[in-house]
Amino acid sequence: MKLKPLMVLPPALFVGLAILFWWGMNRQDPNALPSTMVGREAPAVQLTQLGDSLPFTDAVLKDGKAKIVNFWASWCVPCRAEAGNLAKMAAAGVPIYGVNYKDKPKDALKFLADVGDPYKAMGADAQGQMALNWGVYGVPESFVIDRHGRVVLRFPGPITEDILKSTIRPALQKAATD
Repeated sequence: MKLKPLMVLPPALFVGLAILFWWGMNRQDPNALPSTMVGREAPAVQLTQLGDSLPFTDAVLKDGKAKIVNFWASWCVPCRAEAGNLAKMAAAGVPIYGVNYKDKPKDALKFLADVGDPYKAMGADAQGQMALNWGVYGVPESFVIDRHGRVVLRFPGPITEDILKSTIRPALQKAATD
């Protein structure tokens, strides 16, 4: 039996598309979310007071020290998971500034009472406008800021022990020397 060109075309197209999809899916890290903020000055800080802590300001981001800005919420399960590593960093002297994202103040303060408060200063972003300006996709999300107030790293997701060693600490070292 002789194959007709029209009989070969559909399977050939399918195989071609399958190869294209496979190549596209394996080409880049699916967890990598691009950030236009890296290398640029951190966007404006727009926070309201949360509890007794006064919100941090734009000036704090340019204080000559490397630091972390961490977006979190009480309703965020991964935020609870990263709390221990944030506490370790804070105990080691890393300044961490918190942004409570779209949360009820009472719930946010209870969360901190339960897991500990690693923040040097924090504030609330009840409407999510600051998060939007920073390009936050969801919580938790952390930004390493250099001593000049520029974003060195944007990290989406909880900071685990492995991420702390492989990603956050090297970014903090870079932020301290740039």
